[in-house]
Amino acid sequence: MAPSLSQTITDPSDLTDFVINKGNGVKGLSQMGLKSLPKQYIQPVAERMSMNIAKMSEESIPIIDMSNWEDQKVTESICNAAEKWGFFQILNHGVPIEVLEHVKEATHKFFELPAGEKCKFSKEYSPSNNVRFGTSFSPEAEKALEWKDWLSLFYVSEDEASAHWPPACKAEVLEYMKRTDILIKRLLEILMKRLNVTDIDKTKEALLMGSKRINLNYYPVCPNPELTVGVGRHSDVSTLTVLLQDYIGGLYVRAGTTTDEDSWVHVPPLEGSLVINIGDALQIMSNGKYKSVEHRVVANGSKTRISVPIFVNPRPSDVIGPLPEVLGSSGEKALYKQVLYSDYVKHFFRKAHDGKSTVDFAKF
Repeated sequence: MAPSLSQTITDPSDLTDFVINKGNGVKGLSQMGLKSLPKQYIQPVAERMSMNIAKMSEESIPIIDMSNWEDQKVTESICNAAEKWGFFQILNHGVPIEVLEHVKEATHKFFELPAGEKCKFSKEYSPSNNVRFGTSFSPEAEKALEWKDWLSLFYVSEDEASAHWPPACKAEVLEYMKRTDILIKRLLEILMKRLNVTDIDKTKEALLMGSKRINLNYYPVCPNPELTVGVGRHSDVSTLTVLLQDYIGGLYVRAGTTTDEDSWVHVPPLEGSLVINIGDALQIMSNGKYKSVEHRVVANGSKTRISVPIFVNPRPSDVIGPLPEVLGSSGEKALYKQVLYSDYVKHFFRKAHDGKSTVDFAKF
């Protein structure tokens, strides 16, 4: 049954209380059958992405069949995609289809819980700082809210996850993270070889993938979707992001091979695929050879969409900068300074989504 609230919310404090404090999220707004979008979600014109007027590139991000990891053509395709696009889709990646389906089902299961149950994992009530249910991106810093609810889970250990992660999705999410571990290591090995890193020792592995966070994202049906966004323009702060999306679609990537600054490419859902994208941390460590690219998600007026990204990150205590192997003996100039990763992440989260500007924090 839909929450009881008037069809039109005019008082900002009422909306904040309903959506954020009481845990209803935008799912609660969607269930009310609103005829028009609350003004708090109306984005500036420059940030909207009208399907009628946006410049849609006819290009597509690379789709790579990973059946044979050892094939030089496969490894070259991965590195070329990371340099040119910052995004690619992979098929036959070794993660069983049923594992992907189970984590999508578990995502729906969590968001279908009563608001009071989900609210137990909000900032005020969560039993752990590593478990957080929320809405939009950073409501305190945003002038216009995004049409998305999310559950964010920072992985510390299996024991910690078993104790604190929501029962509705815990087992499926943990299994998915386990099954992607080999995939992540193989991708990083391939990408590192082009950067002259031939051996990923324990220290290097910790720098590249010393921490992981998984998000369950929920984008409910939206009134006036053309006036808002599911997620605003941004690049990830990760080393790599491994994204599982459902069949709805709505993810757009800034075109990597066009001179038009406002051309966007849709990432179509492919059954059994995973989307890989380079994050800011790897752009910095590669001294700009690999590209962390802007992407965004549109709101949908007729269907609910979910996605499940795994953010593969350095540890918060790590200092990131161009790798010595990249600069090498050639004397290549470092484009980025050494920065504490936790400082970089804090800078990202203390502001609204704003395209690629976060990486400027690390530039000389």
